[in-house]
Amino acid sequence: MEKAQKLNAVIYARFSSHGQTEQSIEGQLHDCYEYAEKNGYNVIGEYIDRALTGRYDDRPDFQRMIRDSSKKQFQFILVWKLDRFARNRYDSAMYKHILKKNGVRVISSMEYLTDTPEGIILEAMLEANAEYYSANLSQNVKRGQRESCEKGLFLGGNPPYGYKVIDKKVYIDEFKAEAVKYIFNSYASGMSKKDICRNINEMGYKNSHGEAFVPNGFQNILKNPRYTGSFLYGNKYQCDNMFPAIISKELFDRVQRKLGEKAHAPAKVTAKADYLLSGKIYCGDCGTAMIGMSATSKTGTKHYYYSCGKKRRENNCVKKNEKQEFIEDYVCESAVNYVLRPEIINHLAKKIVSTYDDEFGSKKIKSIEAKISVLKTEKNKAVDKYINTDSKELMKLLQDKVESLATQITDLEINLSQLKIGNKAKLSEEDIKKWLISFTKGNLADPKFKRHLIDAFINSIYVYDDKIVLYFNVDDGNKVSYTQMQEDIKKLRTDDDSKFDLSNEWQGQQESNPH
Repeated sequence: MEKAQKLNAVIYARFSSHGQTEQSIEGQLHDCYEYAEKNGYNVIGEYIDRALTGRYDDRPDFQRMIRDSSKKQFQFILVWKLDRFARNRYDSAMYKHILKKNGVRVISSMEYLTDTPEGIILEAMLEANAEYYSANLSQNVKRGQRESCEKGLFLGGNPPYGYKVIDKKVYIDEFKAEAVKYIFNSYASGMSKKDICRNINEMGYKNSHGEAFVPNGFQNILKNPRYTGSFLYGNKYQCDNMFPAIISKELFDRVQRKLGEKAHAPAKVTAKADYLLSGKIYCGDCGTAMIGMSATSKTGTKHYYYSCGKKRRENNCVKKNEKQEFIEDYVCESAVNYVLRPEIINHLAKKIVSTYDDEFGSKKIKSIEAKISVLKTEKNKAVDKYINTDSKELMKLLQDKVESLATQITDLEINLSQLKIGNKAKLSEEDIKKWLISFTKGNLADPKFKRHLIDAFINSIYVYDDKIVLYFNVDDGNKVSYTQMQEDIKKLRTDDDSKFDLSNEWQGQQESNPH
């Protein structure tokens, strides 16, 4: 009996305050849902940050998404474009490193060219050193959180159900708070989530999206310590004056014990295959993402495959299934034999050093320092005006301006600290060559090594029954649309001995007949 791998995904969307509107969130969600529908992803949740920059990671829903990735409930994060996830190379590498350890991959729904090839490989290098720079970044990135917690100011995002935010201060929404109390008291008394859901819907309550409650929607409410008025922000900073209490600490603890009892109930444990090409492998016949699946033979032997998602859902694609082990081994061997040759390694090393200098070089550092200096001067002038005016209206305007400038300065200082870390950890061509050469000596039987190889060098794979078209992370090796792939394939030779001389023309595609 065949069993398809569940392609569960969540959507992450955000917009900053710089010339963007709420509509951009709706547009991002629409495009991500459309992409999910086309490629067979089951969207199980949304994480949305409003009016927050992507240049640093102090984004509430973003952080919640990273924490939730450890629960193994989703395998993909869909973003509209990759700059919605992070604009900073260090942050992007660090969080993708965490996500990959949790079996989660980030996919852009709108970009076929997701990044420059050398940028992708540079990010893979930074990810390999995630432990080095994550410790250096944490002090600067968390500084603003600590200060806001001490002042009792709301840190952004959507407030928990039952609260409202006015001028950065959190207040109880009296009507919704009654629903929160009912949920906690009813669950503590032993009522099922299904019965609680039915009752509060009959009382006329709606969830945060204005829709009827569903049983699984209570989980975040029941586990949120903010309702007691005291919690640890980021599991680190004690906040006692941000959220007014809706329930008692004793009631919250009772509910947590009941949730713990259910969580530790016996459950059937099943082994789960790791499909290394998920999110990168597509059907050559129709362009749909291929899905990891398994089947058990009459003898009880388990077999693992990649299958066309459209064929699985609609049964109207003729593409045959591909054995998981064979296709993954073939792709990894191709990366080693085709990309990691001396002339290409030399070429990549030069390109990666250039990219590194562009992103972390002294010119960029001086530019950021100059911006900070200008903003600080502007802030000091605003403070002086505030001190010397008696107009309450002008004082309010100047106070808002000072706060806005302070936020911009903090943003730039965090970015500057990250740039300086990168500048100190200067990468030379020899460093990069050694790192690239290390892949030629790796063990292709090791799943962890294969994962690193695929993440760094494989951009996308289109599989036919008689041939495979690979796009590597080298010049012109960007991920392409299905239509573009069909155009490319017309230019490539299709005989069994098809090989290309990259010393004359840098091509990112390879078409071959492995079957």
